[in-house]
Amino acid sequence: MAAGVRHDEESDVLTRVKKPKLYKVILLNDDYTTMEFVVFILQKYFQKNEHDARRIMLDVHHNGSGVAGIYPREIAETKVKQVMAHAEQEGFPLACRAEPE
Repeated sequence: MAAGVRHDEESDVLTRVKKPKLYKVILLNDDYTTMEFVVFILQKYFQKNEHDARRIMLDVHHNGSGVAGIYPREIAETKVKQVMAHAEQEGFPLACRAEPE
């Protein structure tokens, strides 16, 4: 097989491989979860620095929701479960969801 033909076959395979669909993990505002807890969640589960965590927390507070991160579906779903479980454990009704980007 000629080198040029093999290269074409490889590039065909590469063009058929699709990137995974990404999902936004969104935190939702409520009247009971503290701002400090939202900042903590953003730092612990989304590896946000203090500045970015506070900015996202203020988005949640002022706009009703904020994007914590964007991930492949399985990772986004895992992060939603982790956040919801931690919030429940601490007695906060913090809601979190994943939706396609």
